[in-house]
Amino acid sequence: MYQILLKQDLVPNIHLFKVEAPAIARKAQAGQFVMLRVDEKGERIPLTIADWNREEGSISIVFNEVGRTTHKLAALKEGGHILNFVGPLGVPAEIDKFGTVVCVALGYGIATIMPIARTLKEAGNRIISLIRAPTKETLFGEKFLGSFSDELTIVTGDASSECLGFIIDPLKEILGNEKIDRVFTVGPVCVMKIVAATTRPFGIKTMASLNPIMVDGTGMCGCCRVIVGGTTKFACVDGPEFDAHEVDWNWLMARRCTYSNNVHLPLQYQCINCAQW
Repeated sequence: MYQILLKQDLVPNIHLFKVEAPAIARKAQAGQFVMLRVDEKGERIPLTIADWNREEGSISIVFNEVGRTTHKLAALKEGGHILNFVGPLGVPAEIDKFGTVVCVALGYGIATIMPIARTLKEAGNRIISLIRAPTKETLFGEKFLGSFSDELTIVTGDASSECLGFIIDPLKEILGNEKIDRVFTVGPVCVMKIVAATTRPFGIKTMASLNPIMVDGTGMCGCCRVIVGGTTKFACVDGPEFDAHEVDWNWLMARRCTYSNNVHLPLQYQCINCAQW
């Protein structure tokens, strides 16, 4: 049993848990995830590690309350326990002293980009963070991310921020005004595809975290199958981070929309996440 040391409601339906897991905290690295099971009758779900404290022996996770399992997880109280909590899993993010790095994240993906940005800053990089949420009320992590970002741009879909609209517009402005050495992006598949297309003409290596497509965390279910550089990979065991310019985004989006009610639409409009961004 793994005790919940802290429970915090970040915004409506998005929660942060700090969980006592010293063995995982000792080895956790940016970009990795854990598999958890709420109780004996629960399903196993993957959640990205949002932070860790090796001295305290704790792991922080952030999750969006969207289905039965996350509803059950959100119902747990501070001081309560999670039955299974396994990790760290996945290949850590590629961290090095690149120079100037842009971190692009949307919605729930902000939780994933935070440890990546922090470790990149600790490695000596200049960090430009670019995050987006539909509204001010659904925005979280800006203070934590801003504490180790040299520049932080917040984009919202309403008039609650200085930057209104789509996240690609300020990204283009950044890429056009200064030399960028690396880009990291986390968010809906459709948006990561557009980020990759935006950085490609500049020749900037771009890393995309494909954790949104993971299910069982072992590669057995095949749901996170993706073609990278013409080779079949699995996000949970080979990633979740991949070179965004080598990912076959059209193939991935087509698979994601197999059971969507919008399959009759042209491919570029099939992703059901697009509307909220």
